Amino acid sequence: MAEQRGGERGGRDARGGGQGAGEPRRRGVRPEEARAWEDLVATARRTVAEGLVVGTSGNVSVRVGDTVLVTPSGVPYDRLTPGDVTGVDLDGRQVLGTLVPTSELPMHLAVYRTADARAVVHTHAVHATAVSTLVGELPLIHYMAAALGGPVRVAPYATYGTDELAENMLRALADRAGCLLQNHGTITHGATLDQAYDRTAQLEWMCRLWLTATSVPGLSPSLLSRDQLTEVEQRLRGYGQRQ
Repeated sequence: MAEQRGGERGGRDARGGGQGAGEPRRRGVRPEEARAWEDLVATARRTVAEGLVVGTSGNVSVRVGDTVLVTPSGVPYDRLTPGDVTGVDLDGRQVLGTLVPTSELPMHLAVYRTADARAVVHTHAVHATAVSTLVGELPLIHYMAAALGGPVRVAPYATYGTDELAENMLRALADRAGCLLQNHGTITHGATLDQAYDRTAQLEWMCRLWLTATSVPGLSPSLLSRDQLTEVEQRLRGYGQRQ
């Protein structure tokens, strides 16, 4: 969701209203969390610089142990500082910081509870969002769909920040590393922030490619078959440098 509903730094709308009953007491930031926060902020700023979001319309998270660091609601990424670390546990209770976490926290937590993920990137990328309004699944326009686990599904629309949206997203993400959110945007996850971000960028590129190919009057783009995609999936298992 576009995180642009208030959230002035230092104002009450952007801060937690004190320790709630039954919530764990907020603690100090550990060194590994401070490093992860620095990487998270850099990734969030990259989504803006590379045109995947406008303002604060996306959100980013990274898991460190059982703590999820997440971008706060309504705070421009270029204003985030090392002292703004915002973190919750896997039940969504805030354990780090005083800034209110993103309104899309249910989606992020749903991913961490069900997938072997360490980072999540959500954007409102233009081409991907446009495609989400047109089809129920991104047509197999390019073999890099295999890098996301197969054909990219579109999760049915639901209001931002709701459990319904998180549930729709999980169904679309089954055996996948990314999906489209109808009339909303994208969400991807990965083992690292870089991997999650790269998958988002790749998804946006494939959507732009499909829209470009289908815009030529009188012609229809050729699409890959599921067998062709399966062959690519097998080849990708050996792609890249050996560790």
